[in-house]
Amino acid sequence: MLRLIGIAISIGLADSLNPSTIGPALYLASGERARERVTEFTVAVFVVYLLGGVAIALGPGQLLLSLVPHPRHHITHIIEIAAGAVLLAGATFLWRHRDRLSHRDPPDFDPRGKSSWLLGATITAVELPTAFPYFAAIAAIVGSGLDPLRQLTLLVLFNVCFVLPLLGMIATLVFAGDRAEHLLAVGRRFLQRHWPVVLATLAALAGAFVVLLGATGIASTHRGGVGNLARHVRRILHP
Repeated sequence: MLRLIGIAISIGLADSLNPSTIGPALYLASGERARERVTEFTVAVFVVYLLGGVAIALGPGQLLLSLVPHPRHHITHIIEIAAGAVLLAGATFLWRHRDRLSHRDPPDFDPRGKSSWLLGATITAVELPTAFPYFAAIAAIVGSGLDPLRQLTLLVLFNVCFVLPLLGMIATLVFAGDRAEHLLAVGRRFLQRHWPVVLATLAALAGAFVVLLGATGIASTHRGGVGNLARHVRRILHP
């Protein structure tokens, strides 16, 4: 369970720097009723993303799991390696195209006259089919063979990490007072210039962590020096 908590947190944090959600939230934060509207947007993103993950994990995921009701450990570790590879591939793509992506104009969102709930729900629903880091986390969670309640707990944990930047905006609006608008404007400029590099770095770290968990899991089943080293590494990763 600790291993999967680490996977959910690492992938969730890597996926959290998502311009598709942070960009609209920053625009909402600059309009009227900023705190209320960003909160509504955040709740909508969290709920839709969580429900989408639950539908996949407890629907098709459980159907596939039922075909192998007692998954062997090496299959679970192979799934972890594949999930980490997806993140590493995404990180590579972002890094190779970082200059072009950073010079793209941000999407034009008008925070006035639109429901924040609907905006958050719509953006998340549209993004969900291409949420490959989320799919990687779901695959690792479903492949673990845990009961549905613990899988749901891990999905909630992932989504809390996913909306963490949005929660940070809400905290800024609540506690920063008159400085909130300036701080969020600085954050917007930083995101526009550097989000591909930061996201690629986070995705690469998360991917390497998940691949390492899977690889050491497979190696730990062997005897000798390789197996001993793998078991030692795994104890460090999740004591």
